[in-house]
Amino acid sequence: MVILVGASASGKTEVARLLERRYGIKKAATTTSRKPRVGERDGIDYFFVTPEGFERLLKDNRLIEHAIYNGHYYGCGKDQVAENRCVVLDPNGLEHFISLGDPGIVTFYLTAEEDTRAARMKGRGDRSEDIEKRLLNDRIEFAPGKVHPTDFKIKTDGRSIEEITDEVYEVYMEELKRRGLK
Repeated sequence: MVILVGASASGKTEVARLLERRYGIKKAATTTSRKPRVGERDGIDYFFVTPEGFERLLKDNRLIEHAIYNGHYYGCGKDQVAENRCVVLDPNGLEHFISLGDPGIVTFYLTAEEDTRAARMKGRGDRSEDIEKRLLNDRIEFAPGKVHPTDFKIKTDGRSIEEITDEVYEVYMEELKRRGLK
């Protein structure tokens, strides 16, 4: 399983989408209580639920991890954890997956400068006040020492999503071979 972690607009979601299109690594659809963005599809990009629906999933112990980000619940259902899957996580979610001790899980930290990420958010139509809020939150969540060490760190500034995706896939396959899993 490929784990992608990074601040807002670091490229995680786009890399996950392209991993599926190019290499058949299906993105685990995480569950969220936020509203869909333009083009997002329920059950494909995310499972969109009400806050009450999310709380029921928690009560029923159906999530491997969960977090509140920008006032919305996010979590990965136990049913989404599988071989040849990719999941996008925050630092807390990363901790939960690492704690599984599964040698098939390979973790990547995607990084980009704040101005690059702000421009990406603006380009996808995020509101200015939301961009500022996300950048402030990311300064805290992704401060040095706050993110558990990952297997690999990839800088995404000035690179196409295709280049980044190809690197993630190549490194993932090499790491699985190194671990004796392929």
